[in-house]
This record gives sequence, structure tokens and C-alpha cells, in this order.
Amino acid sequence: MKALKLASAITTPYAVVGLSASKGKVKIESGAIALNEKALVEILNNLGATGKSDEIIKVPFSKPKTIYFTGLGESQKSYDPETLRRAAGSAARALAGQSAATFALPASSLAQISAVAEGAALGAYAFNEFRVSTKPDFKEPLEQIVIATKTTSDAGAKRALVRAEIIARHTATVRDLINTPPSHLTPDSFCTRMKKIATPLGLKVEIMNEVTLKAQGYGGIIGVGQGSANPPRLLRVSYNPSKSKARYAFVGKGITFDTGGLALKPANGMEAMKSDMSGAAAVIAAVFAIAELKLPISIDAWAPLAENMVSENATRPSDIISIYGGKTVEVLNPDAEGRLVLADALVRAQEVGAKAGGLDGIIDVATLTGAQVVALGTRTSAVMTNDFEFSGEFLSASQKAGEAFWPMPLPEELRASLDSPVADMANIGDRMGGMLVAGLFLKEFINPELAWLHLDIAGPSYNEATAYGYTPVGGTGIALRSLVTLIESASSQAPRSRK
Repeated sequence: MKALKLASAITTPYAVVGLSASKGKVKIESGAIALNEKALVEILNNLGATGKSDEIIKVPFSKPKTIYFTGLGESQKSYDPETLRRAAGSAARALAGQSAATFALPASSLAQISAVAEGAALGAYAFNEFRVSTKPDFKEPLEQIVIATKTTSDAGAKRALVRAEIIARHTATVRDLINTPPSHLTPDSFCTRMKKIATPLGLKVEIMNEVTLKAQGYGGIIGVGQGSANPPRLLRVSYNPSKSKARYAFVGKGITFDTGGLALKPANGMEAMKSDMSGAAAVIAAVFAIAELKLPISIDAWAPLAENMVSENATRPSDIISIYGGKTVEVLNPDAEGRLVLADALVRAQEVGAKAGGLDGIIDVATLTGAQVVALGTRTSAVMTNDFEFSGEFLSASQKAGEAFWPMPLPEELRASLDSPVADMANIGDRMGGMLVAGLFLKEFINPELAWLHLDIAGPSYNEATAYGYTPVGGTGIALRSLVTLIESASSQAPRSRK
């Protein structure tokens, strides 16, 4: 847990100050803190500083001991919160090994102060759980974060720091789960770890094992998980505040490791398939954050969990399975497994939601297709929907949260490619537009009158390149902040029409 607090002056041995570029020259952006800018600019020019995003320049000083200048890009009168969030995150990463730092960035509004706190807390992350002999070689994350501001007594700013700590802590939970190897994270251990967090928060936890899943007809989860020695699970974490204004369901794909099954993936790059449970981690941890923030919205989070492995019991190409609720699917490609476990959970989530009085919306989050990466790259996730008003609300929330999502269509003409000559439908269709075809598959399991979002986070969920901003190498925690921000927005609006 990172300690965050407010101060009106630099109170630590290290300080973080913004640096922008203005007409080819660097400009110091220290917010509420006054510095000897003339002397520092001369030093920065001699060091070749540019003020570009992700640039960190360390300058020895007296008080503070060292100033970390973090790039803000082109000089602005007022900086976008995401620019500040990333700049603070870059600095926090560079401060690994230090105990405390004061962040003096050009943040005056509540949104800007919140972004600096959040970025710094998100950047102060490391995953060293499995280091033993080499652990001393790796620095621990920055421990204490002080935000320099003139509004140290402002109640809103104090609440923003509490929120930033909650968001960062549960994002770290998502990242830790993604980074944990499949030798230590199985469907069962995922549930055990989440229950340990959920119980002290007063959340209800339900775990269905393989016997119950098979007996009750969860053919998607069973079909994907039956090839593994580690049996599948369906995890449900429920948050029901006393004065709830609305009810939503989150569903996250939880493939704790994906070999591709009998459609075996190439060995090169398969190690990254430990991240195929990113959606499940995001939706469960989002509910933890929502509960801690005490938002007046009921949430059921569902995580269908399985290992997609190769064995004599694995689902074969051309096998037919029955999804929960009865619809049959011809499994033409066992590596298109995420949509199968999601289908089970989506149907069950709607069934439970209807019994509770109806849902205001349902959202699934999944590392679903390689086609998403081809279409949108590794930093932008896809949004597909049957309700553009709901999609608009989510995109507004994601922009506010600083997560990149982009709307994608669900072309009706691609639906015919999912037809099967022997079952209700097949699990794959046209290769071209594969991300959209996967969305159309999931749409088949959604009540047409229920507002639904499908978030494909395949590329952005796992960073295999270099760290940037507040984003580390490995699990990123994408989608959690957008989900929480969406529910915060819903807390202040009239309820959607329930279905």
C-alpha cells in the first residue's frame, strides 16, 4: 500500500517537477512550488533536456537533495489529467528504491491533483514475488508519495488521494494476478486468492467447482477446462449496498493459461498466455475498488476460469458442446475458447440479474482475439455494443480514466459465417474481421433488450515492450479504472431501464 498525502512545500529529499517544451526551449512546470528556474534551465539545457513525454532528467540539488524532471510534452496553459498521470508515473518508476518524494507538478484542479496522485501510485509498482537470490538486485517501489498543492486542507483533494490509493492497490492486484505464472495461478488458486480479499470487504463469494458446473450444464467452461489436470471454476463476487441505485453485471474471461488446446499455439510467445485471465482479474478487482469506494451500485462480477490444455480429454475440433441455457456450439477451433467460457457466464449473469429485479447493463472484458491487436495495436482496446448510449457512457468514462478504448462495429453480414451445419452455431467464422466475429458470437447470448458492452483488451492487457508512463512491463491492469469510473458516473445519474 502506497502512502499518499498533501503538502504545501517540498518535504522530502526528492522532488518531481514537470518539464515542458515551448518554442524549442524547455520550461519548468513546478505548480505550487517556486524554484530558481533560471539556474535550473541552464543546467537542463546543458544536459540536453527536451521535455518530451517519458523523459526523466535527474538534477542534484540542495533542498531537495535531487529533482526529477519529468516530461510533459508541449507547453500548455492547463494540462490534460492523463498527461499529468503519465508524467507522474514515469517519475515514480524512476524513483524506485527511494522512500519518499514530493510531486510538484502543474496541477491545480481536483481532476489534475487526482491524476498526479493516481499516476504516481500506479507507477510505484514492482512484481518481485518469485525473486530469491536476485531480489537484492531489484529496487523496491517508491513508498511515500507527497502531492504538493496549495489546497492541502481541501476535502475533495483528500478524497482524491484516498481514491487514488484504492485504484492503485487494486490495479496492483490485477497486475500481480497476470504476472503470476500458471504453476502458481490455477482456476482454484485464483478463487482462493480473490476470496481472501473479498471477505474482509464484506462481499459475497460463490465458487462453483467442476462437479457442479458439469451437473448444471456449463458446457463452455467444462469443455475448455476438461483437458487440464487443474479443473475449472466459476467465481462470483457480489457487492450489494443497502441503498443501491442500479445493478450491473461484469463478466471477465479467466483462462489461467492458454496453450490453444488441440489447436496448439506456436511455442514462441506462448509464455504470454498466462495473461489470458486479465479480464477476470479486472472485473473482480474492479468490484473490490467499487466496494471500498462505497458506491451505491450493485455489482455481480463473474469469472469463468479454466486452463486450456492438451490431453486425451481435451475438446476436439468438431466436438459439439452445450452452453448453459441449452444453445449448442460446434467447436471448430479449440483455441477460440474464451468466447465459450464467457457464453456460459453471460447467460448465468443475466439469469441471476433477472431474479434480482433486472440489470441496468452487462459488460464482458476479455483478452479475446489476436485480431484486436492487428486492428488497434497494443495500447488501444476495442468496445462493441448493442446499445450506443451505453457505449457512449463507457467511452466518456474511459477517457476520464485515461484508458484508451475505441468503438468497433458488429456487422450483421458477418453473423452468417458462424452458422454450423450440425449445431446451433460454430465458435469461429470469417477470419477477416475476426475481432468483430467474436463479438457477434457473444451477442448471441445477450438479451437483445439488455444494454451490453464487449471489451476486447487482448493487446493492452500485457505489455511485452518497455515500461512507459505508469505502465510497467507485464500485466497492466487495463479496464479496471474505466469500470470504476463508469460506476462512479452511474452513481450520480438516473438508473437505466432494467431488463
